[in-house]
Parts: sequence; structure tokens; C-alpha cells
Amino acid sequence: MAPVVAAVEPFTLLKCLMPQDDGLGDDNGSTDVDVKPIKAHRRESDPAAALAAVRHEFGEHGGVNMSIEASITFTVMEPDTMRRLFAGELGPERDDLYIYSRHFNPTVLALGRQIAVLEGTEAAYCTASGMAAISCVMMQLVGAGGHVVASRCLYGGTHALLSSFLPRTSGVSTTFVDTDDEAAVRAAVRPGETKVVYVETMSNPTLAVADIPMLARVAHEAGAKLVVDNTFTPLVVSPARLGADVVVHSVSKFISGGADIIAGAICGPASLVNSMMDLQDGALMLLGPTMNAKVASELAGRLPHLPLRMQEHSRRAGEFATRMRRLGLRVTYPGLPDHPHHDRLRTMGNPSYGAGGMLCVDMGTEARANRLMHHLQNSTHFGLMAVSLGYYETLMSCSGNSTSSEIAPDDRARAGISPGLIRVSVGYNGTLEQRWAQFERALALVQQEIPDACADKPCQAV
Repeated sequence: MAPVVAAVEPFTLLKCLMPQDDGLGDDNGSTDVDVKPIKAHRRESDPAAALAAVRHEFGEHGGVNMSIEASITFTVMEPDTMRRLFAGELGPERDDLYIYSRHFNPTVLALGRQIAVLEGTEAAYCTASGMAAISCVMMQLVGAGGHVVASRCLYGGTHALLSSFLPRTSGVSTTFVDTDDEAAVRAAVRPGETKVVYVETMSNPTLAVADIPMLARVAHEAGAKLVVDNTFTPLVVSPARLGADVVVHSVSKFISGGADIIAGAICGPASLVNSMMDLQDGALMLLGPTMNAKVASELAGRLPHLPLRMQEHSRRAGEFATRMRRLGLRVTYPGLPDHPHHDRLRTMGNPSYGAGGMLCVDMGTEARANRLMHHLQNSTHFGLMAVSLGYYETLMSCSGNSTSSEIAPDDRARAGISPGLIRVSVGYNGTLEQRWAQFERALALVQQEIPDACADKPCQAV
């Protein structure tokens, strides 16, 4: 397989990291390990331009699409080569030599280079799911008995990982706070004990926008690392350029775009990926959340049109949110001027990608939310009742009883997750006017059943 020449040089795989080294060093990603320096040829501020600057990965026989390396194991010509591979003296980037696809696979590695360039990081490792990416990063960086400061509003699976699974299995404790409150974050951080500050760029499902520069500053002053989940906002925001140490993705969502692939990604320093692939104590190497090469090949073919998709997701979400507000609905969308973090997103965001494809409509009660979703799917065919996001069809779910159901009711209330909150992933199939007409018809049906359903005031129980 022909090598990729990216906007940054690919990382060098070394096996000389010390045990318990998180791969991020002591000072905001620096490391004492002798890793080959990464030199930028030209830093593109636009993620799409950075991706387009990557040399095209041709197939083995000159095909315009890269080859799929389906082998799980790789041969060597001389016996001593295998010893040197396991000793870390040889490797994929320096010598185009591979051991086993749970370690590195050429097709998956090529996708990782593309995603790293997209996020503006030195390296990226692609995993079998978004939760695999999050779990492995937390296990690698925090360690047994460590402490995490996290946003109180997170995807339910991540919240369960931090509040239940890691405390039970590793003695990890997490303090959940309002990460928009700098004083609260500082008060929660325990110098010398807190290893990670964890947030989502745009919170799931309330769409609060994290102040990434502030959180990076607080984390680094305490000797901790900032980990940011950028699933809702690929291209819209580049957290690593704003100070985040590690960026994670559920690639299953907007990056994939087809609701047909489960995948994840870890983006960060090359030293972190090296440490996570260590044969003795690397979370990725030993837990084995390996992406299939065929999946990597499919995703690589979808990345080039991600910018176009994100622009249209954002355009339609912004238009729908504006029109919903005019109807008196309680809609949350960071692109609306009255969103509390509207200016923050404009400051942090990459120009031309809008405010993302997610919006929320709060119907006040679960009963009202269910009636609206029922008519949107079954009466007017506006969208589909389903979890996940980033699909070309609009997807909607009542977060409190679905993707946030792992969070206790009191904690959901503190996080601002109303029982009637509908999370909407705005698709781009059909015309905008066609879809808006379908929405209006569904809303009219709900209003016939519940006359005050769209009033811009606290809804009463039905």
C-alpha cells in the first residue's frame, strides 16, 4: 500500500514508553519519550482544506480507491524481523511492516491519518465504536483510583461509564459539575489527583457549548488533561486547536452519515496513541476494540463529502429552528442569537459550517413530546423516531426516556433535560420546504389534540 503524505507527518510507533505513562507527558501533551517530532508542512485552519491537502491514498494496483487489507496477520521475510517488530525497532510508519491487525492494519491506519488531519491532531486511532474510544482513553489516562471532573450533561452511556462502571471496576471517582461555571470546575479539580476534565463540545442533548479554551486552561493548571467528545460538531469546531488534549468521536454519527456503521476515533498526540498500543499496558492493544478494515475503507470514502453534509445539516437546522421559534415553540439551537452560547460558538467555530445539525424542541411533558413525534413520523413523514444522529433522514427521540435514561431523574433535572425534550437530528433528504410543511401539519394535529401544545410557556401535564 502506498504511503500517505499528510498535512502533518505520520506518527512514529515506538515501544519505549514507560509503564503507567499516559503518553501525554507532564506539560500539555509533551513527553520525555524519544518520539520523532511531527513537523507541519502547512497548517490549514479549515478542516476541509486540511483533509483535501492529504495526498490521495491509491489502491495497491493504482486504483483510485485505497485497497482493503483484509488480512489479520502479516508475514515477514526473515525470522529476526518479527523479533524487531515486537521490540518496537520496526513498525508500520517507518518500515511499512505490520504484525497483526489488532495492533495496526494498513487500511485502518490510513483512515486514522485522515481523521487526525481533520481534527488537527498528530495522530488518530480508529476503534470499533465511540464508547470503545471513550472507555479506552479514560482507562489509559485516569488509572485505578484516579479522579475525573466531567460535565453533568453528557450522553447517557458516557455518564454511566463515569458514574457506575469505572468506580466499580477501577475505583475511579467523578465529580459532575456545570462546566460553564469556571469557579465550579476549579473547585471540583483536585490537584495531583484529577487526571481528566471531560466535556462534550456540544452537550447531548441540551446543546450547551463548552468553553474549551477556559476548560483547557483550568485542566492544565491542575496538571490534568482535557478530553472533548466532538461527535455532534465535526468540522463545526476543532477542539484540539482550542486547547483540548484528546478528541474522541462516535464516528457512527455525522462522520459516517449512513446510520449503517458503528465506529469511533481517538485523536491526539502521537505519544498517546503509542502508549495505548503498548504491548504490556496499552488500553487499545489489550482491550482490542479493533476497527474492521472494510469499515475503514467505507468511512474513508465518506470523509470527502462530510463538509458538504455538515453545511446542509447546519443550514436546515438553523432554518427550522428559526421557523419553530416564530411559531412559539421552545426550541434550543446554538445558531439562534438568543442561545446563551451563541457568541461562544461563533468565536470557537470554523467559518462556513454553521452551528451544527442538532436542535431540541421542549414540549414540556413526555406525553406532548410523544404525540408530536408520533405525528411527525406516522402522519406526515417528517422524520423517524430513532436514536443516533447524523443520518440523511431526520431522527428524533425523547432524550429523558432514551439516550439519557441512564442518568438518574434528579441528575437529569439538574442537567436541564426536561421530560418533554425532543432531540432532533435534522436531515437533508427531500426539500426544506417539503419537510417544513410536514412539520407544520404534524404540529397542527397535536394542537387539535392539545390546544396549548406550542405555547411558549411552561406546559401543563396532559
